[in-house]
Amino acid sequence: MPELKMNTIFKHSLLSITLLNIFSTSVLAQSLTELTQPASHLNIDNPIVLQRADPWIIKDPKTGCYQFIGTSPLFDQIEIRSACRINDLKLAESKVIWQKHSSGNMGAHIWAPELHYFNDSWYIYFAAGEVEDPWRIRMYVLANTNTDPAQGEWQELGQILTPTDSFSLDATTFEHQGKRYLIWAQMNEPRTYNSALLMAQMNSPTSITGPIMTLTEPTLDWEMQGYKVNEGAAVLIRHGKVFVTYSGAATDERYAMGLLWADANSDLMDAKNWHKSAEPVFSTKADIGRFGPGHNSFSVAEDGVTDLLIYHSRDYLKLQGSPLSDPNRHARARPIYWDAQGFPLFMNELAD
Repeated sequence: MPELKMNTIFKHSLLSITLLNIFSTSVLAQSLTELTQPASHLNIDNPIVLQRADPWIIKDPKTGCYQFIGTSPLFDQIEIRSACRINDLKLAESKVIWQKHSSGNMGAHIWAPELHYFNDSWYIYFAAGEVEDPWRIRMYVLANTNTDPAQGEWQELGQILTPTDSFSLDATTFEHQGKRYLIWAQMNEPRTYNSALLMAQMNSPTSITGPIMTLTEPTLDWEMQGYKVNEGAAVLIRHGKVFVTYSGAATDERYAMGLLWADANSDLMDAKNWHKSAEPVFSTKADIGRFGPGHNSFSVAEDGVTDLLIYHSRDYLKLQGSPLSDPNRHARARPIYWDAQGFPLFMNELAD
């Protein structure tokens, strides 16, 4: 990210992101009352799925029901569960659709699977290490042409290759104005940070083309707590803007979410068109039992209108072992609100 150009923040967006810190208590209370009212009918029963980090939910374009996918706590397989109500996901049967290899690549650290539907096919993007070298993490793709992603045969399409062969993960894809893009997290060649977010156009479900643009590097203080990390991107296009959330820092209570945005009609491959919040937009809030929220996705509530933030967090501070061995990052859902300028309000002060 050239000299933090994306850190040039519009005044109105800075107001949105720091809303809860600058209003007086009385005004804040009134604002929260007004904002919480429209979503009172959702009645989301959190957590929506236990022990599933990096949660990803997509509404099936044919059935309107939810397909849920996330990281298995043993990092050994990929499973899908389906339900037509968010609250039923925790009751739904998990269908294992793929398991790690017993040797070679895709044999360890099966992380952060994402489920996407385009080209009349289902795709799963995920990260994996090798049996012989578990930390040689790279990005891979599975595909399935069955209308039901829990059925049919999932085929291994192979690795997503990038010009630099280094630690890479958290691939996500989106289409905008007739072009398909890939955003992913990758370590730079000098290894001065753990991962930055890169973006490129795609010419197939498994390959990128053209120049690669650095979307954001970990340079802010909150992004460098424990580790220097930008990862876990998710895209939401609303109100004439392309928003990208991402996560930074170590995956304990310091983990938090940041926000990037660009005008929807701008050249998304030009770094000058992207802006970056100086502070996290969603983070630990000990008094309401939220620790290390992050690696989110977006969905829409059953009303078909309310945007939802899907994320993981723990409900306690002290880890049970290490961040990777502690399985209790639970998947959660909450409504997103919008300010008058079309920016998302994640309402960090509010419990789910």
